[in-house]
Amino acid sequence: MRPLETTTHIPDREIDCNLFITVSGPPGCGATTLTEALATMLDCGYVSGGEIFRGIAQERDMSLSQLIARAGETDEIDRALDRRLRRIAEEWGTANKPFILESRLAGWIAGNRADLRIRLDAPEDARAARTSTRTEMTSEMQVREVIEAQRYESYYGIDLEDRSIYDLIVNTGRWGPAGTVDIVATAIERYDVEADEGAFETPEFEI
Repeated sequence: MRPLETTTHIPDREIDCNLFITVSGPPGCGATTLTEALATMLDCGYVSGGEIFRGIAQERDMSLSQLIARAGETDEIDRALDRRLRRIAEEWGTANKPFILESRLAGWIAGNRADLRIRLDAPEDARAARTSTRTEMTSEMQVREVIEAQRYESYYGIDLEDRSIYDLIVNTGRWGPAGTVDIVATAIERYDVEADEGAFETPEFEI
């Protein structure tokens, strides 16, 4: 899924809801595109894990590559990021206002505080093509995904491939950006708290 400004036009749409939503998925899945589109439709704020990671790099006067390298040496960087995400989830989980939290671990970190947990994915070759203009090569992306999965399993006992906690899963390789946004936006519009029979429980874990 390419950035919003270079994609097929996503129609204007307004959604009235007070849901705290998480968006998760691997690099190139379209999570940023979806998050930005939904934030516009819901007229709400959002925070991304990437944004917080860049903020941590600036605070420590490090480049992104330096911080990534440092994260590979110690769990302190990942935990600092995840603690900030947890605080945001705790705040917005009780706010009764719309908000979106986007990161690979957003659904797990927000857990049962989230009203709707969304997972995006796409075949590896599609995701690689979408990230071809980034500085990271496909091989580097693959290595990073494996390393991150190992880290989260080691830190928190989380299997990133476990999709059981999510309310909605979309293969963005089957729909363009506008189609993916439409699917998720429709799900949000059709959500009826009175008809809700329960979300999948997410186990709590210490960060």
